[in-house]
Amino acid sequence: MPRRISRGFKTLSVWALSLAISGCIGTGGIAPQGKTLPANTLATDEAIKSAAQDAHWPSAQWWQAYGDPQLNRWISLAVQGSPSLAMAAARVRQAKALAGIAESAESLQIKGDATLKRHNWPTDQFYGPGALANTTTWDNNAALGFSYALDLWGRESNNTERAVDLAHMSVAEARQAQLELVNNVVRSYIQLSLHFAQRDIVAATLKQQQQILELAQRRLDGGLGTHFEVSQAEAPLPETHRQLDALDEEIALTRNQLAALAGKGPGEGAQLQRPSLSLGAALKLPSALPAELLGQRPDVVASRWQVAAQARGIDVAHAGFYPNVDLVGSIGFMATGGGALEFLTGKKLNYNIGPAISLPIFDGGRLRSELGEASAGYDMAVAKYNQTLVDALKSISDQLIRRESMDKQHVFAAESVAAAQKTYDIATVAFQRGLTDYLNVLNAQSLLFHQQQIQQQVQAARLTAQADLVTALGGGLEAGRDVPAENRTQAPKTPAALAVFDH
Repeated sequence: MPRRISRGFKTLSVWALSLAISGCIGTGGIAPQGKTLPANTLATDEAIKSAAQDAHWPSAQWWQAYGDPQLNRWISLAVQGSPSLAMAAARVRQAKALAGIAESAESLQIKGDATLKRHNWPTDQFYGPGALANTTTWDNNAALGFSYALDLWGRESNNTERAVDLAHMSVAEARQAQLELVNNVVRSYIQLSLHFAQRDIVAATLKQQQQILELAQRRLDGGLGTHFEVSQAEAPLPETHRQLDALDEEIALTRNQLAALAGKGPGEGAQLQRPSLSLGAALKLPSALPAELLGQRPDVVASRWQVAAQARGIDVAHAGFYPNVDLVGSIGFMATGGGALEFLTGKKLNYNIGPAISLPIFDGGRLRSELGEASAGYDMAVAKYNQTLVDALKSISDQLIRRESMDKQHVFAAESVAAAQKTYDIATVAFQRGLTDYLNVLNAQSLLFHQQQIQQQVQAARLTAQADLVTALGGGLEAGRDVPAENRTQAPKTPAALAVFDH
């Protein structure tokens, strides 16, 4: 009877101890709070709703729509030689290697050891080795040790999935880096085209000013003009020369910028010829908005993979609360004494095998802190994804509004230039016939110059708006083909076995 009581007491003690231990390592109710925004629940504005619908995404080489072979070649150089893209590619390789390291932890681990050494034994008969005292022998061993993580709670598998998700994220980030690089090249190339067009306007203005000066001088020589008119005609020439020099500077600096974007030296950029850009048919929007539209953007896809990775991180943190069980063992040979290879004989063989169990008991709050860090990381990733989603939709709407506005401004700017040209022509003829003074010619010329500048700026803005809209649509990089499934981005729930001890 006492023995039964003793056994019952031991069983009860073990159960109570297990309960106490489990209570010490409860999660404390720590869990993520963030929720991803469903893209289709975001309200779209009239700019998106009224946009023409088309089932096609931008092509991978969308810049060819500008019809400039030099631009095509320069973007090819940039994609191949840009240091920023080289760094992005290296980050992808690094992420894949880290995923391989994480995955290796799920596999059988085998390690070999061997030592061959001569051992001189002490002569102390009381503490020494007995029969080996005062001798020198071989003391050799060789062993193969192995371990295999049983991964009962999914720690290793979830850690692998997290690393793979981060590798997917790095691929999307590399696509985003390429998209930004191409956009920057196109924008800089458009600015180069604008500077050349502005220089043409200033050069034409200088030519007109010189013609007016010659006319004023002839009128003075013929007794029809005055020295004041000649002085008025001479006054704007230095400023016009200054503007020409400033535009030459801008052209040179923009060439340097393009060379830097392509990973080339300034000498390569100096070979750039004048751009010959044109804008073909307006880009139409894809059919499914906004979910599929936003899914094509590399930054949105990268943020979504980050959410998936952080979700797996919570699973890894949960697994830390459970006992860890690994299967370990070894097989080897060992011998002290005999010849150098005596330890390799069959009678010297030894082995061991069995489970290795580690149980978290008291850790000063480390496991809860790790779970808290993982949960907060998930919430931050969700917030970043939601913000990226909102910003992406805003960017698309902004570019649609800009494109529509630039199309209208392009028409108005052309009408303004035509009207200013007509006014200048009338003023010039009147001045030649002595019907008006030079001040009216100067005013008409300034107006024409101003309107021509505006027209070129509007044209550059139209070209840029097209590039920015394509970029907002994902640039034809088809990032949407590599998107994590919806269930992979959901926050993991606290396992029931742990939740019991949180209440």
